[in-house]
Amino acid sequence: MKPENATRSFLPPQGVLLRAAVMLCCALALASCSTVKGWFGGDDEEVSATDPMPLREFTPSVEVSRIWSAGVGKGERRIGARQGPAVANGRVYAAGVSHGVRALDLQTGNEIWRHASDLRLAGTPGVGEGLVVVGGLEGDVLALDAQTGEERWSAKLGNEVIAAPAIGQGAVVVRSNDGRVTAFDAASGQERWFWVQELPTLTVRGNDAPTLGPGYVFVGNDDGSVQALSLADGQPVWEQQVGYPDGRTELERMSDIDGSPVLDDIILFASSYRGQTMAIEAPSGRPLWASEYGGPGRLAMASDRLVVTDRHGNVLALHKQTGSTLWQQDGLARRNLSPAAIHGNHAVVGDFEGWLHWLDLDDGSFAARARAAGRDAIKGTPVVADGVLVVQTVGGELSAFRLQQ
Repeated sequence: MKPENATRSFLPPQGVLLRAAVMLCCALALASCSTVKGWFGGDDEEVSATDPMPLREFTPSVEVSRIWSAGVGKGERRIGARQGPAVANGRVYAAGVSHGVRALDLQTGNEIWRHASDLRLAGTPGVGEGLVVVGGLEGDVLALDAQTGEERWSAKLGNEVIAAPAIGQGAVVVRSNDGRVTAFDAASGQERWFWVQELPTLTVRGNDAPTLGPGYVFVGNDDGSVQALSLADGQPVWEQQVGYPDGRTELERMSDIDGSPVLDDIILFASSYRGQTMAIEAPSGRPLWASEYGGPGRLAMASDRLVVTDRHGNVLALHKQTGSTLWQQDGLARRNLSPAAIHGNHAVVGDFEGWLHWLDLDDGSFAARARAAGRDAIKGTPVVADGVLVVQTVGGELSAFRLQQ
């Protein structure tokens, strides 16, 4: 017989009761926390202020199909080059950090030629004057025949070249990562001139191609300014500040213009990491309007508006004539977006998971979504030609998409 034990099982001492009460209170407190959490939408709807915005379901208003994909060698991965393809005359030109440069048919993805190279070609190709020119991580500049892929000439600079060279008016203009702009003769590869801009202490990784105008080279600088140079001799013509460094630390003061300035007739548009966009009269450097919205990448230009992705992952449309904000899409916040491209009546951006998002140009609403081959991040600017949009992932995969009518 164990009457004492039997009694304890039904009548606990005071200490046991106290512990049980504490446990019950804790359980009730946790339940209350769950209830409060539920007041704000529950687990499925909560979004951290630092996590990438989860993708939401929507009803597509346009159908998108991936028409081909192809590998172009080792991708840039974490290099930060924002490597992308170039398209001209029905061909896609792309480089890999290994395995050289390739030309593919825009409509089918079939390989036309391949130029094998041991150079670490992490840059986006530039195309023009019958050339395909691409830069490398060791400062190499490689010029190939656009028709055959045969080497035409090569050059060496003192710092990595990851921006696409600008080609036109008999020149190849190359921007290297040390702030130097070098012009080469397109036919011979002979250096014509160079210009150097001093870099700030801290800058955003990477830069974009210079922009050519009639007799001019326009360069977005790491201090937030746009510089106009004479294409003939590299002499400065004017300088205009777009992004104004502000803050106590070098990190706060970063104001790079890392997207190519966009030229529309005589109007030049440029956007800064600090979040400013400006329209500039190209021949004189006179500012026409300024917006408090902008981003580190290249602007996309439609007939009446510009589309920019800011550093927080917002996509905005600005009126070309006034700079006023037409719409803002914040449903892709913190998804490390690529610069935008215009595809039909849509703006398209890529993200860190390889998703492409088509936004209606009229109001910024989601219109379609598709994923690139390989599912790696898309950091380079998408390219559109002949109704086909082409992107390159950091894994070295090309994907081509078409809107279905």
